[in-house]
Amino acid sequence: MDLLNALVALLNFVIVPAVAYGSQLALGALGVTLIYGILRFSNFAHGDTMAFGAMATILVTWWLQGLGVSLGPLPTALLALPFGIAFTALLVLVTDRLVYRFYREQKAAPVILVIVSMGVMFITNGLVRFIIGVDDQQFDDGARFLISARDFKEMTGLQEGLAVKSTAMLTVVVAIIVVVALFWFLNRTRTGKSMRAFSDNEDLALLSGIDPERVVRITWIIVAALATIAGALYGLDKGFKPFTYFQLLLPIFAAAIVGGLGSPLGAIAGGFVIAFSEVTITYAWKKVVGYVVPWWEPEGLVQLLSTDYKFAVSFAILVIVLLFRPTGLFKGKSV
Repeated sequence: MDLLNALVALLNFVIVPAVAYGSQLALGALGVTLIYGILRFSNFAHGDTMAFGAMATILVTWWLQGLGVSLGPLPTALLALPFGIAFTALLVLVTDRLVYRFYREQKAAPVILVIVSMGVMFITNGLVRFIIGVDDQQFDDGARFLISARDFKEMTGLQEGLAVKSTAMLTVVVAIIVVVALFWFLNRTRTGKSMRAFSDNEDLALLSGIDPERVVRITWIIVAALATIAGALYGLDKGFKPFTYFQLLLPIFAAAIVGGLGSPLGAIAGGFVIAFSEVTITYAWKKVVGYVVPWWEPEGLVQLLSTDYKFAVSFAILVIVLLFRPTGLFKGKSV
């Protein structure tokens, strides 16, 4: 019985949150790795692009709720997502036309584009905070829990309860659908194959008649969709605050680099590696240890690091990977 209680505690506080968080990081890292693989620079504005997409989704959600539109137990934000994607796609396409295109035509070094993207990052962050403010925002009007801890205890008779939020399950389901659709697009459609060819060898792709500007536009639209979905799912699951997405940039980049920059499959794997690392290292294992080893009552929380330092875990993993395996797990492009 104690082992079952330990397993439930592990599911409740480690596995379920890490799977949901990993799905969000994976979607964010996919956007980063697409930009790096096709446009060949590290887009530091990606976190705030996620914030803009989440903000647009929130505003449309509030508008739909004001009209009385609802999906019942599911969040109205699902209906608002296409609008959020459209607004974010418009933002990144205009930004590319006004900013990035000039440096691309000048054949600027990647480091120049990185610095430029940092400028775009600060402007986007300021724009989001100006429009929606700096306070926490909640926009989940769906059922909060698929199963509550109390109901689980009554059904199983265990001392430990399992609570599964609908937003966590929704995150995983949507992430699976998006990843499958993206891989189908990249591998099965002519446009997706053109993007892969452009990523592998730009000069050869140009000789083959591939329109580079069309590839760039489609890449930005896909990145806008990934950023909006990732940002909205994170906001639904954990609440929305503009500055949080700036902080998410570190674990997202860590996920992309751990998996291998330029490798979509690596971005997904890296997202879960970072998520499980952050959650397991910052989790207080005292309760689980108490169930597994009942004769030992540890005085402390049995916690390697405080949750205040969870981003330090991402940074440490990032440094280790850059030092010992800069191409990542799936041998992407070296940083």
